[in-house]
Amino acid sequence: MRYVAAYCLAALGGATPSAKDIEKILSSVGVDCDAALAGKVISELEGKDLQEVIAEGMTKVGSMPVGGGGGGAAAAPAADAPAAAEEKKEEEPEEESDDDMGFGLFD
Repeated sequence: MRYVAAYCLAALGGATPSAKDIEKILSSVGVDCDAALAGKVISELEGKDLQEVIAEGMTKVGSMPVGGGGGGAAAAPAADAPAAAEEKKEEEPEEESDDDMGFGLFD
């Protein structure tokens, strides 16, 4: 994932990223770069429009199971997101307790 993220950052510059660009980005944050993995990312994305690849991937994310309780239900469609946000707004926030057992984290 870090190689794809570095590729996307390099692509923001406007030019087609190279393995050296990926290596430079990763090394700037103290991460070692495997030239073979960087080369694989470059070869897989070569000749493709990054925006189209991202858009295609986003359509697949919606059908991906998210795990958790309830028998492995899939993610809710994006159209239901505003309704869920409204439900959360309607709930009253819980009272915060100052009962910290006599000490605080930053005391």
